Amino acid sequence: MSLLSYLALGLFLAAFVIISGDKINKTIVAVLGAVFFILTGIIGQDAVFSAIDWNVIFLLVSMMVIINVTKTTGLFQFVAIKTAKAARGDPLKILIALSLITALFSSFLDNVTTVLILSPVTILIAVELGISPVPFIICLAMASNIGGTATLIGDPPNIMIGSAAKLDFIDFLANLGPVVLLILCVFSVLAVLLFRKELQVSNERKARIMDFDESKSLQDKPLMMKCLVVLALVVAGFFFHGALGIEASTVAMFGAAFLLLLTGKRDLDAFYRDVEWGTIFFFIGLFILVEGLVDQGWIKKAAGLIMDLTRGDLRLTTALLVWVSGAFSAVVDNIPYVATMIPMVQDIAGDVGASAAEPLWWALSLGACLGGNGSLVGASANVVSAGIAARNGYPISFKDFTKYGALVTVVSIAICTGYLLLRYF
Repeated sequence: MSLLSYLALGLFLAAFVIISGDKINKTIVAVLGAVFFILTGIIGQDAVFSAIDWNVIFLLVSMMVIINVTKTTGLFQFVAIKTAKAARGDPLKILIALSLITALFSSFLDNVTTVLILSPVTILIAVELGISPVPFIICLAMASNIGGTATLIGDPPNIMIGSAAKLDFIDFLANLGPVVLLILCVFSVLAVLLFRKELQVSNERKARIMDFDESKSLQDKPLMMKCLVVLALVVAGFFFHGALGIEASTVAMFGAAFLLLLTGKRDLDAFYRDVEWGTIFFFIGLFILVEGLVDQGWIKKAAGLIMDLTRGDLRLTTALLVWVSGAFSAVVDNIPYVATMIPMVQDIAGDVGASAAEPLWWALSLGACLGGNGSLVGASANVVSAGIAARNGYPISFKDFTKYGALVTVVSIAICTGYLLLRYF
């Protein structure tokens, strides 16, 4: 390996460590690292734009616009309050119901956005019940990570994997949906066992929930109906985009543009401003960093080491990948981890064939997405949820979250391992 190759590896590892430490804004680190790669000649300027996966970028931006418009209507808060009333004010039933609703929303929306929308109203419900909202917030964060695993658009790692491996919405739903449903069932049982003693309230407290008027949360009913129509069209488009031969990003872009058209004379700049541009540029920087490692030969070398370690046994490689991905994603951001692993799996697929390597993609997705529950810093949704709880006077420590999250993660990854080995080998 040349001096330039070692420089590339050193810069990448330094960026990875700094991003994982979360002391400096991760977008700044990724973009600066990408610029250093270009300036030092690790990656050529002509190769930069081809290194960026624009399908991922446009899909993320478009879905963010759709979500930003929809959340202004109050639809999500309406669903949360309606769910609590349907549970008749029973805390355990509310916990499970809101967790399942969160998982469902996270299958089609960004995890962070889902918890940002649902956490405040969940805290309000818990306060009215006279109990701590901490169990609710912890369960919502974990449910968002589980639910987001099921679909192509549910979690950024899946978007990246789908684009790289040419896997569509139906592929993800058919291959990951069954195991995610199983994990959600097991998670619901664990949640009851872990928190049932903390969720005992009087009938008087339950009656307070029944007095809530969910209709007051709806801010713009005409726009809400338009959002529901567009969301239905977009979801239908996701189901059929593979058969139609169009990218998921094209479906999302159509939905975003059509919904903006339907908003009428509203201030559209507000919807653009709310796009998480920091996240978008973080992805752009990462794509360049990873492509630099590919160009310098490090990814091929790492793929070879993995195959040597497992002696080419795809069954063992799959099991190893899901556990390693789960462990890494519990302590570091899963997005740069997945960005690094994608070309490695592609290299293995080049040797063994795309069909034979397909279980590796599902192992990477399951490990990276579900591993986020392993600790408080394992996923952005966890950090955001804890921040919302702390601002409302209910701090959640690293230890408090991790003692529950680690258990859920180990159980989830164990289920995934059995599922992968039984289904694909």
